[in-house]
Amino acid sequence: MDAGEPVTIAQLPVLALNSGSSSLKFGLYRVSGLRTEELLSGAAEAIGEVSGKFHVRDSQGSTLACDTASIPSQQDAIIRIGKLLDGSQMPAPAAIGHRIVHGGPKLRQHCLIDELVVQQLESAAVFAPLHTPSALSVIRFAQDHFSGLPQVACFDTTFHAGMPDVARVLPLPRDLRSLGIQRYGFHGLSCESVVGQLGTSVPERLIIAHLGNGVSVTAVKNGKSIDTSMGLTPSGGVMMGSRSGDLDPGVLVYLMREQKFNAVTLEDLIDRRSGLMGVSGIGGDMRRLHAAASSNPDARLAIDMFCYSVRKQIAAMMAVLGGADLVVFTGGIGENDGEVRASICAGLSWAGVSLDDARHHSNHNPVSNAPVSRMLVLPSQEDEQIARHTGAIACRGLRD
Repeated sequence: MDAGEPVTIAQLPVLALNSGSSSLKFGLYRVSGLRTEELLSGAAEAIGEVSGKFHVRDSQGSTLACDTASIPSQQDAIIRIGKLLDGSQMPAPAAIGHRIVHGGPKLRQHCLIDELVVQQLESAAVFAPLHTPSALSVIRFAQDHFSGLPQVACFDTTFHAGMPDVARVLPLPRDLRSLGIQRYGFHGLSCESVVGQLGTSVPERLIIAHLGNGVSVTAVKNGKSIDTSMGLTPSGGVMMGSRSGDLDPGVLVYLMREQKFNAVTLEDLIDRRSGLMGVSGIGGDMRRLHAAASSNPDARLAIDMFCYSVRKQIAAMMAVLGGADLVVFTGGIGENDGEVRASICAGLSWAGVSLDDARHHSNHNPVSNAPVSRMLVLPSQEDEQIARHTGAIACRGLRD
């Protein structure tokens, strides 16, 4: 479909927007049923900082744009994306899809965005303060810049919406649980993409370890999530880049009572000053920690604690599933950091998980001796999932 060619429901150009607190990933896809074809992809990085970066490539990997300059806001990033599309030979998007980390208790299924949905997202922002405010700003700017196009919210919590009560319900009184306090689970679009990539080969008992700046481990039985490490918010579970993961609740009570922490300082501690950053004292980027580990004991400890934490959670999900037929690593660290994968799997040899060193260090052939090793590396294809769901929902709207 060339630029200017009429849009058909059978082939819908969809722009997927995946916002972070200081970044905006995007991709343009041609969607036809369950099939998605990537036309271009890119990202605006370090938004709000002096050294911003805007880079785009086409489906063959050729660079369409690569600029290093300040990108003051998410709105400026949307404008850059719009100008890029206007000046390209690509088809104009007919629908926009947004990744939403947390929709709260009222929004558990992907849906068209209207004013009521925006209001519900605003109410749910307290559950994911690192993510939802920036996602809402992207939605508003996209509605202005791509006026009249259907906009779709794709939730990370949807994949986990059917978890059994034994995993979903938190051990709290009923009156508090009625407020929507439960285990929601996150990285659902990533997990869904893994299941989709496995296709008919998806095993009965699958564990997905999404390792990036955010980290979660999910138990999948017959293609459905039955338990996951993150809980009410994306702050829980495994140790992460700057997030603490699970803590003894008594730690928080102590900090409030004895150190006079309030909600604001606790949130800052848990989400921005803990995890790899807190333990190492130098940052939450695993690449930086590897570079420093030989001479910095705190950096070495942070890496070891991270691997230890993930290993424990994988073993816990094996208990949930009654074993595991396959462990999949995905996300930025999971896909690219062979040293971390090796350390995690070294402690799981009792369960039959092992690595073929020559293969697991190569991202070009990431399968490690499967099926004997039961470990696989797959890319997190969140943007493709956003495009697929957006295309389906937008097409239903066009037919209606």
